[in-house]
Amino acid sequence: QVQLVESGGGSVQAGGSLRLSCAASGYSSSSLCMGWFRQAPGKEREGVARIFADHISAYYADFVNGRFTISLDNGKNTLYLQMNRLEPEDTAMYYCAAASRLQGLGTWYQRCDFDDWGQGTQVTVSS
Repeated sequence: QVQLVESGGGSVQAGGSLRLSCAASGYSSSSLCMGWFRQAPGKEREGVARIFADHISAYYADFVNGRFTISLDNGKNTLYLQMNRLEPEDTAMYYCAAASRLQGLGTWYQRCDFDDWGQGTQVTVSS
């Protein structure tokens, strides 16, 4: 099992930037996908971005629109999400997750079966 601890959240004004970090312990190369999700009050959790074990293949939700970058530093066992040009609509609790297997059919990012989750870090963007 992988333990995930997020950090880097905070309060920024619209147009600002934040970099979220997710430190993984108990991490092994068997984590096929890692990703970032978010949940705003009163809304369902939604995927933000995910990265495959090759450290190259990445997938972003449409609303990211080129503003965020996901990356993985294996040497530090840390997942990052660089968020630029933040908007008030980005206000949410952000969670990182790891998938040890792929399930179902479709592209790799559709098949990530996320089974380990962090506790979250709050991001608040003011207008």
